[in-house]
Amino acid sequence: MSKKILTTPIKNEDLESLTIGDVVFLNGYLVTSRDDVHHRHITQGKELPVDLAGKAIFHAGPIMQEKKDEPGKYEVISIGPTTSMRMEKLQKEFIEATGLKLVVGKGGMGPKTAEACQANKTVHTVFPGGCAVLAASRVEEVESVEWLDLGMPEAMWVMRVKEFGPLIVSIDTKGNNLFEKNKAMFNEKKETVVAEIIKHVDYLD
Repeated sequence: MSKKILTTPIKNEDLESLTIGDVVFLNGYLVTSRDDVHHRHITQGKELPVDLAGKAIFHAGPIMQEKKDEPGKYEVISIGPTTSMRMEKLQKEFIEATGLKLVVGKGGMGPKTAEACQANKTVHTVFPGGCAVLAASRVEEVESVEWLDLGMPEAMWVMRVKEFGPLIVSIDTKGNNLFEKNKAMFNEKKETVVAEIIKHVDYLD
């Protein structure tokens, strides 16, 4: 099987064949956007300093280091994913407002995000936790930083990446949700398993 690579600007047709559980990689632009970015843009109505149309965002709070020989230029030390569910409250509106095509984070997201992914042909993907240094190695250059007044973890770091991944599709353009599907499968099996276990367990009165 050939490696599936998405390249920004990502088009609808690049995503429509993807389904939950697929593994993809990213070339092009990846911009960190966490709680404060979503809040500032959607709740406070402030215009984003970065055009996210066709691009990818990363729910992540990176550790950056300013280059000694290039003031104002940064390199990534570590960049692990943030729990995506933290952004569930505003993710739908953020997708609608920006035209972004790929969301990268940790763990699943809820029904509002799934609805937005289906309506806007966007995909949510999961980057494996515990691989922050691997993620940093896939960053070719930190081109700029915006809204640094929010602090290093919450600022918008505009990065150019090469084969960033692996990214596991958790919500596809049809609104299918991998984490919700797995929960349903687990719950179907749970009652039968628990009932069998109880047969072999005695309780003290």
